[in-house]
Amino acid sequence: MDCYEAVSGARMHATYYRPGGVYRDLPDSMPKYQASKWRTQKQVDKLNETRTGSMLDFIDDFVARFPACVDEYETLLTDNRIWKQRTVNIGVVTPERALQLGFTGPMLRGSGIAWDLRKQQPYEVYGQMDFDIPVGVNGDCYDRYLVRVEEMRQSNRIIKQCVDWLRKHPGPVMLEDHKITPPSREQMKGDMESLIHHFKLFTEGYCVPAGETYAAVEAPKGEFGIYLVSDGANKPFRLKCRAPGFVHLAALEEMVKGHMLADVVAVIGTQDIVFGEVDR
Repeated sequence: MDCYEAVSGARMHATYYRPGGVYRDLPDSMPKYQASKWRTQKQVDKLNETRTGSMLDFIDDFVARFPACVDEYETLLTDNRIWKQRTVNIGVVTPERALQLGFTGPMLRGSGIAWDLRKQQPYEVYGQMDFDIPVGVNGDCYDRYLVRVEEMRQSNRIIKQCVDWLRKHPGPVMLEDHKITPPSREQMKGDMESLIHHFKLFTEGYCVPAGETYAAVEAPKGEFGIYLVSDGANKPFRLKCRAPGFVHLAALEEMVKGHMLADVVAVIGTQDIVFGEVDR
């Protein structure tokens, strides 16, 4: 979260991705801890050891350390007898039924179907990334757990490739077309045209051609899609968010049928429900 906040400027709900690029470039370095009545200088120096270099150095250090952390998680859980008793053969969903229910993401891959939008319908730079799609065998809670653990390792591979690319390709992070992207504060103060562009963008926005579109990304919980209808105005005529959790929660009754009440906790846990996206 510290890294996310340092890059985007907010801990949650940062509008970092904008039309034409991203809000701002990576900062030069991570903010450093300061000594206080809660932390001594010695403790602060220890915490700041990985923050002495650039932002990319900080991320690189995390990428190097993270696999050992995942190994520790697996040591605690993967072969743990109690963990397996609570997850193996619980909430089984066959590949055919997973497709019928509209599962996506780890819920679908846990049932043995290698479907990942980053591979099947590449967007952004995922087509240039080298990573694997983990899939389950039995479609139970244990398989969905294994899929998510392996996805942490694959995400780490992707981050490492992105860091290496960014080191070799520094450059602008936003288009210079001010009919789409706002000009900087410095430009606005010295250029009337930039001031007009800024005023028009933030009071009127811009119009897109009439029509409809659907775009989706591979979110951590599954396919997150946006269906958008335009009538040619500067505001959408209709907007529909397709969140993955609603579909998964709808299958809860079927997944827990025949199990004990205590197994509902394990099933909901592997569905990875966030109630903010299913309350619709």
